[in-house]
Amino acid sequence: MNTPFDAARLANAAIARLRAYDPGHDLPALRRRFGAQIAELGSNENPLGPSPRALEAIRAAASEVFRYPDPRGAALKAALAGHLRVAADRIALGNGSHELLMLLAQCFADPEHSIVYSQHGFAVFPIAAAATGAQALCVPALPREHPAAPFGHDPVAIAGAVREDTRIVYLANPNNPTGTWFDDAALAALLASVRRDVLVVVDEAYHEYVDAPGLSTALNLADRHPNLIVTRTFSKAHGLAGLRVGYLIAYASVVGVLERLRESFNVNGLALAAAEAALGDREHLQRTYEFNRSERVWLHDRLAERGYACLPSQTNFLLVDLGRDAAALERHLFERGVIVRPMGGYGLPQTLRISVGRRAENERLVRALP
Repeated sequence: MNTPFDAARLANAAIARLRAYDPGHDLPALRRRFGAQIAELGSNENPLGPSPRALEAIRAAASEVFRYPDPRGAALKAALAGHLRVAADRIALGNGSHELLMLLAQCFADPEHSIVYSQHGFAVFPIAAAATGAQALCVPALPREHPAAPFGHDPVAIAGAVREDTRIVYLANPNNPTGTWFDDAALAALLASVRRDVLVVVDEAYHEYVDAPGLSTALNLADRHPNLIVTRTFSKAHGLAGLRVGYLIAYASVVGVLERLRESFNVNGLALAAAEAALGDREHLQRTYEFNRSERVWLHDRLAERGYACLPSQTNFLLVDLGRDAAALERHLFERGVIVRPMGGYGLPQTLRISVGRRAENERLVRALP
């Protein structure tokens, strides 16, 4: 009998409900198709690339790839501790912040507990909840008409959704895919209203791009709230997306629990070396910040001139709200070698997420618009 073997029937109940993460277009294939003519504006990468110091560190570390990396990541943790002014035992390293967000749910949630997150929030949050069988409590986002954060997080509603069985609250500030944010006062109010046995996780993947008044970092509240956890990444502003290295800052007892399940050698040797070097190159990070701030404004204004509405953004991308199904525009751009990200998977089929690229890429996008 040649009945196909269906392993999906053997998956546990939590995994059976999951769908695989959608990474978007097959970019390697598109690069072969369009060559140098492609404008990659769908993945929120740093178009300036990584620090030259990071590239040199990669070259220096390459001869040691036959060695296992430091399983503790001690040198990178020490550099981060100095940079963030926290103790090294409050830092955990991950294969991107994605791994750490998943690990938090794996360590602290189960079918007896609930996880709270916002509608139109980062895709990893519901995946983390589903993977552990936790009860997912998706809080409606702010309305489209909201003047400051259309489709963004509603911190008051999120705090109100916390139940007795809630173990984790996931937030993204600024948020992917909307680019919206809430200020320090709103986060302080949320933390003040949430029990100390509820872990509040604030993903700050786009922290280095922030320039809005009233928005700094959740780390400023960490000493008063032992249940606060902050995640960050080297994939965005530091330009190391291909190496996959992220980190979180939490109380040492939280990190201690994560270490029980963290995969051995989860951050490779090249990534450890490059991240440490990138962290020390403040000049490159400042250039990235200034470039993104000015180019985001330029792109926003050009899109507005063409009649395209963009949400406010504190990230390296803009969310364009067409007010209608965005699939036709996405296909139109795709056929011209301009790759943007449709947001139907986030419940926003009327929008496209457009990364801020180099000026030539941004101009190409504008020229390609109908």
